[in-house]
Amino acid sequence: MSGVTVKAEEILRDNFAPWVLDLGLVVEEVGNGTAVLRLPWSDRLAREGGALSGQALMAAADTAVVIAVSGAKGGFVPMTTVQLSTSFQRPVVGKDVLVGVEVTKLGRTLAFAEIDMTVDSATVARASAVYAIIG
Repeated sequence: MSGVTVKAEEILRDNFAPWVLDLGLVVEEVGNGTAVLRLPWSDRLAREGGALSGQALMAAADTAVVIAVSGAKGGFVPMTTVQLSTSFQRPVVGKDVLVGVEVTKLGRTLAFAEIDMTVDSATVARASAVYAIIG
């Protein structure tokens, strides 16, 4: 993990539900309003037909935004999802997904972010999120 000094693994462990931790997300990078997390492939996250479930991708994107906002704020602050909109572009089978986040606007009470989910540098899904900063 490189970039801004944020204890991202501690943020995950201390602030997320056990089922989110069960996704096995790995923090690859944290910057000032950016983050890259890896969602490792798991058959447990596949749906009928063998493709990674959209629910897993959305949970990974939602979680990655918290890490990126924490990077921008210099540490974790309480926040909650206001809006998360995802467009799925192609199925993922048997590969890890990189979840890249850029915080596009960070205000006093709201944060806006764009998320790009890729496999082998190809976009598999995109999302946009709005978070309320409550702490």
